[in-house]
Amino acid sequence: MATLTSAIYGKDKVGVFRVVRTDTVHEVVEYNVRALLRGDISTSFTQADNSVVVATDSMRIFVFLAKKSPYILDPVLFALHLGIHFVQTYPHIHQTHISIEKLKWSRIALPGKVEGHKHSFVRDGDEKRTVEVHVDGSKSKTAPSARIAAGLKDLLLLKTTGSAFEGFIQDDYTTLLPVSDRILSTAVDTSYNFPPSPGLTIDGLAAYGAEYDFESVARKVRDATIELFAEDESASVQATLYNTAQRVLKDNPKIVDITYTLPNKHYIPVNLSFFHDTQNVSPPNVAEVFTPTNSPSGVIKATVSRTS
Repeated sequence: MATLTSAIYGKDKVGVFRVVRTDTVHEVVEYNVRALLRGDISTSFTQADNSVVVATDSMRIFVFLAKKSPYILDPVLFALHLGIHFVQTYPHIHQTHISIEKLKWSRIALPGKVEGHKHSFVRDGDEKRTVEVHVDGSKSKTAPSARIAAGLKDLLLLKTTGSAFEGFIQDDYTTLLPVSDRILSTAVDTSYNFPPSPGLTIDGLAAYGAEYDFESVARKVRDATIELFAEDESASVQATLYNTAQRVLKDNPKIVDITYTLPNKHYIPVNLSFFHDTQNVSPPNVAEVFTPTNSPSGVIKATVSRTS
């Protein structure tokens, strides 16, 4: 005998692009959305009962609330709007899990115009903002609770000095040499949590957004990540990660904790000694030509939490 102990389903990789037009300027957002549902759906698995199934294509259409949602420019509030709407629309659906990736579009800069072009944009990199929202209407459909995490991924950073790696364990398996100066590069993946929200309504999301100011927090997290990477005299990726997380928690009192995953993307100095008149690595171990390597790479991950 077997028992169904957990069930969830939904629609993934729903792309939506929205233009918000005013008389003077246009705003754009592009999202990849995943929407998953939990509730009284077990019979669809155990008894082939489709009467409890909200078609995943219907869930795709739900995402196009982007047309009329007043929260579309804020991915956290838009995710909450979607999640609350699902649990309030279907009596047997009690929880929703909404994930959003926001792609990076920036205004095209023009000479003499600090604010950039009013309706032209450039996709400047693979960097993405991320949102994970879990809406729970088990106790209240009219004012469900929510858990919110936001973050950033695929932010590629590199510096050519100001990074060392020395004093690590030396044993029979060690071939890596200590270095006092090296290239440091990583693709930042970070996620930070906000306090649980006990009761939310769609109409109340504007006030909730004003209280937490998710857009401002996202900018400050990104700025701190970039600034600490550049300025920290890094003894290791681990040390830089911790210093950055401390800065983020100090600057953003609404954040409960933050997790960084930082791959150490290696750049290997090329040995050019076979050219009798060319030395790539010269004292004090400063190289100029490197081989970029995608794999293998180190992976450094840690969560830093607020203590009070």
